[in-house]
Amino acid sequence: MELSKRNKELHLDQEAASALCLLNAGLLSPVNSLMTKTETISVIKTGLVNGKTFPFPFILSPGGKTNETVLSSSIKGERLDLIVDKEVYGHIIVDEIFEINPKERVRQIYGTDDLSHPGVKKTYERIGKFAICGKFEVFNSTLDVNKELINEAKIRVGARHTTAMMMAANPLHRAHERLIRQTLDKTDLIVIFLLKPYHDNDLIYETRKETLDYFITNFLPKNRVVIIPLEHSYIFAGYNEVLIDAIVAQNYGCNCLMIGQNHAGVGMYYDQNAHKSIVDRLIGTNIEIIIAAEYVYCNECKTLVSTNTCPHGQHHHISYHSESILELLKIGLLPPAVLMRKEISALILAKLFTDRFKNLEKLYYDILPIAGLLEEHNEQDFYIELMKLYQTTSLT
Repeated sequence: MELSKRNKELHLDQEAASALCLLNAGLLSPVNSLMTKTETISVIKTGLVNGKTFPFPFILSPGGKTNETVLSSSIKGERLDLIVDKEVYGHIIVDEIFEINPKERVRQIYGTDDLSHPGVKKTYERIGKFAICGKFEVFNSTLDVNKELINEAKIRVGARHTTAMMMAANPLHRAHERLIRQTLDKTDLIVIFLLKPYHDNDLIYETRKETLDYFITNFLPKNRVVIIPLEHSYIFAGYNEVLIDAIVAQNYGCNCLMIGQNHAGVGMYYDQNAHKSIVDRLIGTNIEIIIAAEYVYCNECKTLVSTNTCPHGQHHHISYHSESILELLKIGLLPPAVLMRKEISALILAKLFTDRFKNLEKLYYDILPIAGLLEEHNEQDFYIELMKLYQTTSLT
């Protein structure tokens, strides 16, 4: 789209654009517009918008010298083009421009302004000292399509109760699978919001979605789980993350949000002689939040169990730490099948290490059982068959 020569330009990064799209699609209600200075002060004091929880002010304050110059010289009623990746993404009509303190802003989001925290530092660097509010329009949002996908899934299965799960699946392991299965026992439809950060440092979104698609298609009842991408911008960061998760899930039409007890936003604090979690701060939002128990593999029970129901100590437990499982995959090792389904491990390794073997067919026929027929095999097939050998126990 050709840039307008008549309007000043406000340059946004993808994270700010994503947040505006959520707002524009009604997914952050009770917040329905960019906040004025008066509204910002009110939310900081009360944590409420129209009597409902919203943990921090929703403002647009893009950083950079160019943006600072534009904002400091703009007047009420002026139209500014919103530019993302050198293209017009939308526009905003200036209503009010006011100064903010970037350090206070990151403290509102993260609960700290300690710049040694990587998330705080990154967000602080992208925030400017001016905020702008006014009516805006953004283009190319797919969020309405996502809403329609959920509505179609509800109609398809006649869902009366829908549960949301926010998941990275980085990588998808056995504890994830157990949580999904047990959640299906209590709901008609699961919406998995698959996190899509702007900087994939680990498994890319497409690979993570492919593993989830494989599990859902092959091992779950048909049509009862739908995957929706959730662009994981700065507003989902920090100790308020679970509150924003709940608000977005409810606005997508979910009745319940299922989270793990190790969720970063479920910390405990002491208030008026009672132990509370951040979930207790949710006011005026009808979505139910369920905190699932931690799942581990117990070598006494010989199965996956909840830490709430297993009588054996931690020294009998194998925990499901995504970072450690991913580390095995990154160095090219097949994680044990007790940690990850072999088909999923094979899929990921084949993506991470393309053309890894010099002569795959020879290796395949030299060390794996075959049916006597000449067949073509790929690396994913090889990993699956190799895991079967690992699981052979007759010589142990």
